[in-house]
Amino acid sequence: MSDSERHAMKMAKKKAARDKIMATKTDEKGLIVIHTGKGKGKSSAAFGMIFRHIAHGMQCAVVQFIKGGMSTGERDLILAKFSDICSFHTMGEGFTWETQDRDRDTEMAQAAWEKAKDLIRDENNKMVLLDEINIALRYDYIDVNDVVTFLVEEKPAMTHVVMTGRNAKAELIEIADLVTEMELVKHPFRSGVKAQIGVEF
Repeated sequence: MSDSERHAMKMAKKKAARDKIMATKTDEKGLIVIHTGKGKGKSSAAFGMIFRHIAHGMQCAVVQFIKGGMSTGERDLILAKFSDICSFHTMGEGFTWETQDRDRDTEMAQAAWEKAKDLIRDENNKMVLLDEINIALRYDYIDVNDVVTFLVEEKPAMTHVVMTGRNAKAELIEIADLVTEMELVKHPFRSGVKAQIGVEF
């Protein structure tokens, strides 16, 4: 038997096993998704999911909890081309070490959470991205128990909610359906390279 024939037989067995597994996966539900960790790409991956929704003509929404002080490619593109299908709400005023005003940061984060709840309750939104909410939760600008209770009790059954940011709280991870931790292996910032347009924002 040739190498090509052996490979074909091996792949046929793998496909049969995979098809058997896939036949058991029939449920659909609105997922709670968390992108966390020290590595780069948490928001980028989440925006990839938002753009998938846009590409499929599915209404969605974004609430940015922290990055309000800077223009990003994702925000500019959505506002310019897709605001009819994706509502975009920049609620933060920049990273907390830039604002240096805890009371103001707390006020803005809580306003963002109220907006997020309204968007999630609207069943027309098939996905709602809560960008950098984990940062607001880390600094206790928002009560994690409030977030958990809302997601468990009020999130519509078929609505996907995606949350990004480092240091996701254990309480959120517990109720999530999908958690990805981005691991930092190497980053150009450590070699003196600044954040660059088209890569970081």
